[in-house]
Amino acid sequence: MMTTGGRHVLVLVGLMAATALGAGAQRGADAPGRAADERSLPSARFKNFKPVTDAILANPDPADWIHWRRTTDAWGYSPLKQINRSNAHQLQLAWARPLGPGNMMPTPLVYQGILYVPQPYGLVQALDGETGEELWQYQKTFEMPPDNIFLSRLRSLAIYDDKIIVATSDAHLVALDARSGKVMWDHAVADYKLGYRYTSGPLIAKGKIVSGMTGCERYKDDICFVSAHDPRTGAELWRTSTIARPGDPGGETWGNLPLNRRAGGDAWITGSFDPKLNLVYWSTAQAKPWARVSRGTDGDGLYTNCTLALDPDTGKIVWYYQFTPGESHDLDDAFENVLIDHDGRSSLFKMGKLGILWELDRRTGAFVAAHDLGYQTLVEFDPQNGKVQYRRDMIPKLNVPLKYCPPASGIRNWRATAYHPETQALYIPIHPACTEAAFTEVTTDNVGNFYYYRNPKYTGWRPLGSSPHPGSKDYRGHLIAMDIRTGKILWRHSMRSSVGAAALTTAGGLVVGADTEGYVFVDDVATGKILFQTRIATSVQGFPVTYAVGNTQYLAVPGANRGTSGGAALYVFALPAPARTALQ
Repeated sequence: MMTTGGRHVLVLVGLMAATALGAGAQRGADAPGRAADERSLPSARFKNFKPVTDAILANPDPADWIHWRRTTDAWGYSPLKQINRSNAHQLQLAWARPLGPGNMMPTPLVYQGILYVPQPYGLVQALDGETGEELWQYQKTFEMPPDNIFLSRLRSLAIYDDKIIVATSDAHLVALDARSGKVMWDHAVADYKLGYRYTSGPLIAKGKIVSGMTGCERYKDDICFVSAHDPRTGAELWRTSTIARPGDPGGETWGNLPLNRRAGGDAWITGSFDPKLNLVYWSTAQAKPWARVSRGTDGDGLYTNCTLALDPDTGKIVWYYQFTPGESHDLDDAFENVLIDHDGRSSLFKMGKLGILWELDRRTGAFVAAHDLGYQTLVEFDPQNGKVQYRRDMIPKLNVPLKYCPPASGIRNWRATAYHPETQALYIPIHPACTEAAFTEVTTDNVGNFYYYRNPKYTGWRPLGSSPHPGSKDYRGHLIAMDIRTGKILWRHSMRSSVGAAALTTAGGLVVGADTEGYVFVDDVATGKILFQTRIATSVQGFPVTYAVGNTQYLAVPGANRGTSGGAALYVFALPAPARTALQ
């Protein structure tokens, strides 16, 4: 493979998915899933395995990527700098490995040189970080048939003690022995037959597994929640509802709707944790159906479209902040909460689908600032207090077509932002667009199925077409650098296709991004200059990470499948030996 700074260079690697899933999947004798090759003894690669503690999670080895965003403040930042501004152009493919089929959105965890890779349909692989050799494989066995929309999602994992914690798409938490893949326990958290499922992995906070439930779109006598679990057994320690029940504080914001009509509030992206303040921060999705006119209430619908600050010991809501009360267009703020201390303040930053960067005081939840990228046409907000209100002509009416920006995919979506402490900027993958849709009445017989989102009689939303954003006619995607103090756009890397991956920053002065045409790029965090660019065999889809084994820093980038068929692979890059400098 040839690479030159700033040029598109094709990586010619033919890769086919080697994992066969479905009816022939292995089933363990006494567990719903197990290491596929039946090995019970760990590889010699694990002989020096050190159990993961709270102290290790709070201050991980620079060589590791031990949490979804590496650290529980969700920075997406690595202190490694062997790969840096001066040598990034020399990156080359070190190894690549096929991944399984399905909707690929993985974040590899890396600990002591081992990659733990979550994949669709409950597949987890442990790989040698130097060679890509498979050390063990686990395959979940599901009672229900595979579903290409939700069963295939498994974005992240957690590691604690000697366990890899898997949150599955049938609403189970499963603990695997990190050295062998053997199932240590399996705990059913909710009933998948009611639609409950996990789409992202847990967070470890004060020795507890904290996880957010999704699949909350169906009407039922139950609601979504965030829960904490004992890492030794999976036993539930507390559960906090993300929907205010009738009679509870905030319950009146749903009007007179009974519990079985209060849907939504999915907690579908992994939270953050501040051990000094002893607070877990978790975001919730919108109410469902999406429009107030379809739901039959004009209230705020607490605690949907909020950030919740939770006491990890009890699950108590210490404070909450609702970004757009009564959200009505499926444009929520359910993504990562980035915890940054600056100018003497402990702040929480987040950007949701509307493309507004919010800053809150993370001690109290008080509004600090908001900066609008200027792509959305739906709401206005008071810059002094952050109060949001819909523009009158943007409030949906039954069966009346409405043109607005952005569509349900948002200005941004699940592809996470990253922060760099030197530039004090957030690096945000965005994809501006506009849409036309009509909002409708919904059936009260919303038992639905996993194809709920394809049926207007459940969603109350009938799409009428999408279009390029007038402010981004020539580009479908951008990676932007945004100053956290002022909201100023420092630079942008524009793309013909949409963004494909989360952002990643490093102490080497780099930010890594990708698009859906398969281009992976490494830019200078200060200027946006392209230092390295190459192309993999499929669309990039997921969360790039960087790690080190021995004296070598690696960059791992996940490639997607072609639809739900094969083609996905993990591509791992490194510098040639003569170019390698100190890791830090």
